[in-house]
Amino acid sequence: MSPHLQGLTPPDSAPPNPNLPEAALLDAVQRQTLRYFWDFGHPVSGMARERSGGAASYDTARTVTTGGTGFGIMAMIAGTERGWIARPDLIARLTRICDFLGSAPRYRGAFAHWMDGATAETIAFSANDTGGDIVETAFLMMGLLTARQYVVAETPALAASIDRLWQGVDWAGYCPRPDQLMWHWRPGPEPWKQALQLRGWHEALIAFVLGAGAPRHPLPPDAYRIGWKNSPTFPNGRSYYGITLPLGPDLGGPLFFSHYSFLGLDPRGLTDASADYWMQNRAQTLINHAHCQANPHGFRGYGPAWGLSACDCEAGYDAFSPANDRGTIAITAALSAMPYAPDLALAALRHYAADTRLWGPLGFYDAFNPDTGWVAQSHLAIDQGPIVVMIENYRSGLLWRLFMSAPEVRAGLDRLGFHRPQDPPPPLA
Repeated sequence: MSPHLQGLTPPDSAPPNPNLPEAALLDAVQRQTLRYFWDFGHPVSGMARERSGGAASYDTARTVTTGGTGFGIMAMIAGTERGWIARPDLIARLTRICDFLGSAPRYRGAFAHWMDGATAETIAFSANDTGGDIVETAFLMMGLLTARQYVVAETPALAASIDRLWQGVDWAGYCPRPDQLMWHWRPGPEPWKQALQLRGWHEALIAFVLGAGAPRHPLPPDAYRIGWKNSPTFPNGRSYYGITLPLGPDLGGPLFFSHYSFLGLDPRGLTDASADYWMQNRAQTLINHAHCQANPHGFRGYGPAWGLSACDCEAGYDAFSPANDRGTIAITAALSAMPYAPDLALAALRHYAADTRLWGPLGFYDAFNPDTGWVAQSHLAIDQGPIVVMIENYRSGLLWRLFMSAPEVRAGLDRLGFHRPQDPPPPLA
């Protein structure tokens, strides 16, 4: 593996002092969380492992995740820009990942959700999910395109490798009809058996933007205009806790809806006929926070602790939201909301840092239940990545700026009818 992160205390160190100045506290959290992808990355492929710790029905040592690797690539870029990863070491890690992906099975150009980190063999995500996953592939490509924009001037060979992976995705091949984009496809007599149409409002917006902007095998725009938007769970417009929610299910759904696609997509000034996406993401965040303050189920510890999203829980794993609140707080939920509600996110961060039970060798543990005292002894790639990336977007806008500079991203947004600022907005912090 690559050298350890620079300038860090040992991984078994105590959590940061919650009274540190903001910049020092954010540094400490980003650096420790980054260990998940840098120190804990798979030793052969460099890909992100699905999880560390916690109960699982699969071999966690060998199972790497496609989407989580995309998030991890963006996190490692943030770490490089902050001086915690040497730039040559980042280039070497990215090259290793791209070489591995070049040997991995592809399904109409898309990658499986899970792979063996040493052999690239597909690992079934479920009984019928044995082929390509277009959403996980979109998360991966978001990370790779961000990396291409970061290294292209100095490492054209790596940029070309990324382009080969990116241009190989057959986005149209996941559309059995021009107005349908399906989540999965697998070879064989029942190719759409695991298929789920991407409709409504959730984390998969990035698949449409990248698919529409792809230079080869692009997505038909009707898959977005008719398939995605023509759903009872797309428009909302109702008020919750006095906050109007433009899009999505009642009470907003789990907070990862406003994180995953927006690790790269900059919502500031991003609009279309349906919504202002900054206002959408901020509204969902504020509703989630307001629900935890109102605490209608009377869970102890809510208030200082807030944030409902998908995470580990005492019963396994679930996607929590104000409409599915079982008392489990996902630490990623508030921390990854840093751009949308910095004061609220920072208050939650200081509260978590004061509880030594919540801090592990790879950053904060995944989740906890303040009512029962349960604390997860696990970390998940898809939860750790957004913490590093969204804190960085709050601090500098780095990942937003890089990803939005890709001409294919601009083309996809334009083709789908989005309006966006011509110049990058300034950093929030």
